[in-house]
Amino acid sequence: MSANVPELLDAWRMVVARRRFDGQVPLSELTRLQGLVADTEGQCTYALEFDRDNILQVAYVDLTIDTELPLICQRTMQRFLLPVSIRQRLGLIKDEDEESALPEEYEALLVPEDGNLRPLDLVEDELVLAVPVVALAPGSEAVEQDFTATEEELSKANPFAALAALKK
Repeated sequence: MSANVPELLDAWRMVVARRRFDGQVPLSELTRLQGLVADTEGQCTYALEFDRDNILQVAYVDLTIDTELPLICQRTMQRFLLPVSIRQRLGLIKDEDEESALPEEYEALLVPEDGNLRPLDLVEDELVLAVPVVALAPGSEAVEQDFTATEEELSKANPFAALAALKK
């Protein structure tokens, strides 16, 4: 993790101070992401900017993430890098009842009672959500062929023919 980003941040103090943190982290340090990617080579660049909405007075953190995730294409079974660029505004809430008061463009982030957030946990959460269920490399061609049965397969007796004969 970058030297200027603390491991733990007091979210409410950061909002009041309108702080911004820029950092980089190797993908190998994101342990929950490790089972979802092909390997952990590469870096993730991120930024956290704390502020308060001028009109609604909603405390938020703008999270920006840029990286390339190494994945295995499920069509070609080859490793490829999926470019990931995330811009997320997280509305800071103290309890779940406050979630409904957030504007539509805000994603709720429940802040623990002590107010402390781990920046890397926020980054890792968003990257885990960015991993596709089925990874497909851009430009890989879809297999769109009709597989017709061979003459041998067609000539085999229908296994249900005996049942049809019994039915008569």
